[in-house]
Amino acid sequence: MAFSRSSLTTSFALAASVCLAAPLALAQPADFPTKSITLVVPNPPGGVVDTAARLAADPLGRLLGQPLVVDNRGGASGNIAYQQVARSPHDGYTLLASYSAYHVGNPSLFAKLPWAQSDLEPVGLIVAATNVIAVHPSVPAANLQEFIAYLRKNPGTVNYASQGSGSLSHVGTELFAQTTGTKITHVPYKGSGPAIQDVLGGQVQMFITTPPSVMGHVRSGRLKALAVTSKTRHPMLPDVPTTAEAGLPGFELEAWVGLFAPKGTPPDVVNRLSSSLKTALAAPETLPRAQAQGVEPRYLDPVALAALVQRDTAYWGQIIKANNISGD
Repeated sequence: MAFSRSSLTTSFALAASVCLAAPLALAQPADFPTKSITLVVPNPPGGVVDTAARLAADPLGRLLGQPLVVDNRGGASGNIAYQQVARSPHDGYTLLASYSAYHVGNPSLFAKLPWAQSDLEPVGLIVAATNVIAVHPSVPAANLQEFIAYLRKNPGTVNYASQGSGSLSHVGTELFAQTTGTKITHVPYKGSGPAIQDVLGGQVQMFITTPPSVMGHVRSGRLKALAVTSKTRHPMLPDVPTTAEAGLPGFELEAWVGLFAPKGTPPDVVNRLSSSLKTALAAPETLPRAQAQGVEPRYLDPVALAALVQRDTAYWGQIIKANNISGD
């Protein structure tokens, strides 16, 4: 979600003072890391979060001198993975590839969460990704305006897939319906993989999702891409118009994936991880790899990422409540 200011200056300063008072072994950035690092992904393999995690893992591992092992822990709208990382030792050896929809949406979607945003320490933004409004070829619409007209004439008869209740594809499509004055029926799945299979099979007709899930199917003609939800066209889908070009200005959806550590991770370790991430994302080979997967490397430092979280939490919280969306 263009889920996007809280400052971490005070918390970093407090963490630094605690670190100074702790045993020397607790904070020796020159010695970090001395073993492999687990990078927890709150989704199954495939899709934008897994793509971002693997995009960062290899170069980060080379820079740090220790491998980053990707651990896919999908389910429960990300809450299983978030709880795991939140309760892990705050030593930098367990990290989270956090999906914006879960990070800023779940606090409004669930009455009770087994984790809190304050349990997680921002390290750096990894990627941002637009979304694609894709439909099954059986849908009688050649463009976005025709599709909206069809939805208005046939309220509730078109089903849309989501990656799960509270995901960006869920909340984003509800926002699309609100914006266009249409009614579409939600069918939630456990991740992009099973969702895309039913869209391809025609059991559901619509899916708003990030490019990695649909690019190949759009190119093969198995899906129709009506628009991308960004200000500019996507380089891997150059013939697909933006929502503004397609007649729906102002409707924009952007997902992001950020790197987070358990709260209390020593500031020197966070800074080491963050600076290494910045270097990894700036490497010449990273951009073409990212573009081939349909995502954009976009580094933000811990303070800027914290501001993004605060801004997006407020924005999407209002939308979730206004549309009575629940993850429970």
